[in-house]
Amino acid sequence: MNNFLEDEFGLTVVDSKKLDGYDNANFLITTSEKQYIFKTYPYSDFLFDIIKAENDTLLFLADNFHSSIPKPIAFKNKKLQKKISSENQLKVYRLLSFLEGNFLGDCTPSREIFQSLGCFIAELDKQLQIYTNYTIQSRQWEWDLQYFHLNRKYINDISNSKNRNIVLYFFNQFEEHVRPLYPELRKQIIHNDANEWNILIENNKVSGIIDFGDLAHSFLVNELAIVITYACYDKDNPLEWATILLKAYHEKLALEEKEIKILYYLIAARLCTSVCNSAHAKKVSADNTYASISEQSAWKMLYTWLTINPRHAENEFRKAAGMSIIENKSLQYSINKRHTHISSILSMSYRTPIHMEKAAFQYMYDTSGNTFLDAYNNIPHVGHCHPKVVRAGQLQMSKLNTNTRYLYDELAAYAEKLLSYFPSSLNKVFFVNSGSAASDLAIRLAKSHTGFKHIMVMESGYHGNTQTSIDISDYKFNNAKGEGQKEIIIKTTLPNTYSGKYTADIPNAGTLYGKDAVLEIETCQHPISAFITEPIVGCAGQIPLADGYLKEVYPAIRAQGGVCISDEVQTGFGRLGDYFWGYEAQNVTPDMVILGKPIANGHPMGAVVCTEEIAKSFEKGVEFFSSFGGNPVSCAIASAVLEVIEEEKLQKNAKMVGDYYMLLLKDLMKKYKCIGDVRGSGLFIGIEIVKDSKTLPHTELANHIKNEMRNRNILISTDGRYDNVLKTKPPLCFSKENAEKVVGAIDNILSSFYNN
Repeated sequence: MNNFLEDEFGLTVVDSKKLDGYDNANFLITTSEKQYIFKTYPYSDFLFDIIKAENDTLLFLADNFHSSIPKPIAFKNKKLQKKISSENQLKVYRLLSFLEGNFLGDCTPSREIFQSLGCFIAELDKQLQIYTNYTIQSRQWEWDLQYFHLNRKYINDISNSKNRNIVLYFFNQFEEHVRPLYPELRKQIIHNDANEWNILIENNKVSGIIDFGDLAHSFLVNELAIVITYACYDKDNPLEWATILLKAYHEKLALEEKEIKILYYLIAARLCTSVCNSAHAKKVSADNTYASISEQSAWKMLYTWLTINPRHAENEFRKAAGMSIIENKSLQYSINKRHTHISSILSMSYRTPIHMEKAAFQYMYDTSGNTFLDAYNNIPHVGHCHPKVVRAGQLQMSKLNTNTRYLYDELAAYAEKLLSYFPSSLNKVFFVNSGSAASDLAIRLAKSHTGFKHIMVMESGYHGNTQTSIDISDYKFNNAKGEGQKEIIIKTTLPNTYSGKYTADIPNAGTLYGKDAVLEIETCQHPISAFITEPIVGCAGQIPLADGYLKEVYPAIRAQGGVCISDEVQTGFGRLGDYFWGYEAQNVTPDMVILGKPIANGHPMGAVVCTEEIAKSFEKGVEFFSSFGGNPVSCAIASAVLEVIEEEKLQKNAKMVGDYYMLLLKDLMKKYKCIGDVRGSGLFIGIEIVKDSKTLPHTELANHIKNEMRNRNILISTDGRYDNVLKTKPPLCFSKENAEKVVGAIDNILSSFYNN
């Protein structure tokens, strides 16, 4: 190489050092006077043309960026690139001048640097506005954001399923928000790779930019998206830094409103492009460390970006550009609009309701630009707007959706998949459209099977909003506005080991509660058709049934001819961590299981799983028909939910995060006497708020905490007989960091409460 450089360029090489490179070899060449960059590439006709285009671009920019960009140096034949046969392989050689300076990635970030960077890139783009190059204009590849969709082929190279689905989510957002604007966006040649290792800094200002190998004829705003992405890597507050850069850019080269509108999604797209290509590079060559040099930074920023409300980002960008922010209708207007046609009996959470607009995984975004950490909604079981679930619904909806009188594969396939999670005795399933409908149907099945009409229910239990489900829900019929207990209802005492008859310090408390219930069964004047309860009674305040309780009760119910129903609408599908179904914690098997809420991640669906004997008894009566219970779309979505639970190991996550969450809360309980109890399992937790260290409920404080958490953009709720139990049951993608945030906020609220 040294001889070649001396022969072609007259350089006497003092030292040469190989540098990192993505798909080419780079060498830092040192002579007694100067330094140079010598680059070699494996030859192809296309690449040769691209290198020529790059050199032509550098020559075009040379007058205005003389010392700020590399200068191509000609070979003896006056050409700026040369095809050489070396080591039995055709290669392309070129020589560039060397630019002094420190890489942006090695510099301490400052407002001055970011302002300089914004101005520099804007000036570069202004110069390129009048430049044309047909080779660059014909180029199409993954690193050009207008061809973002080409990166989809690398999705499966991302080994971690959770990471993969974050990327898929942003692919969906890009298609929705960016692609429709393609015809309206300004296009020109851009650098397209202004990353932290291509920007040079001297004296807190940008001194140069290198590596024009990714030149693209693309949307102008993509340039800004790219430079923001890499400049804001590893920043705890990337949006704040982004606005500094954008403001400086805009002052030099004005942005259009439509460009600012999509900038949030373009930044996410660049991050996704980076992690997709890193994953692919590792698959192809595991030892290619250069290809994934920024991978961890990209993942960190991508997860941080997810926590930022897109509307908030757009408004911050608009403010930085001197544009007016997008104003919403007032909250009161939205409330009045709701109540124009919707009865106010459909209540809303919190003293100040929240006008939600979008959601992603464990985050919800309101119309005011706030991001809420969702520690409350258990219905989006695998996460809000999970891309796999969304896609399953979209695909099936575009193919077939019909009623259940027709044969279609999705019904039988999902039934088989769902029943594989149950013991062999539970081998029949009826699909309906909600958990309430499932409760209603379960009681109908029980009465049909047993011939009895009386139902034993749990104190404070809740099973839905149909007339039958209200009749069996003490939480509703025993309400001050309720209709009271029907004659056919037998209510049994909640086996509560915190404030009940038998507390946790009494050995075999669950067994004792069970024996009391058995006595009620044996002395009942009427045969009991069914006993229904939740394994953890949610509306009672997240109270788990005392250990051993169902072991006593189930045999007694069956002995007098009844059936046992487990309501798993809230506790099922791995939420409890240790168990996929709540009844498993009691080491029993019910005769029927009610499913709803998370079964299809919020899509309207419910189910009753039962024994073959119960199903056959039901067949003797009037026909059962649910037009859309188990329709193809519902089945496809529900099937995707099960797949996500397995792929992302969400039951394991519920166990790991839930245990950590409980530990943090129990530590907090030692600090504040108002926390009387912390209970639950996995990501289904209740925190009882009391007036002393015993059991006197403190409803006012519980509601104060709930609403203060809302003011801190964290969603929890309250429940229980006295509405004094904080309940948290987040999507199963909830993280340890999320748990820390929730507990830290409660700690802060209680500290302020007691110190004021």
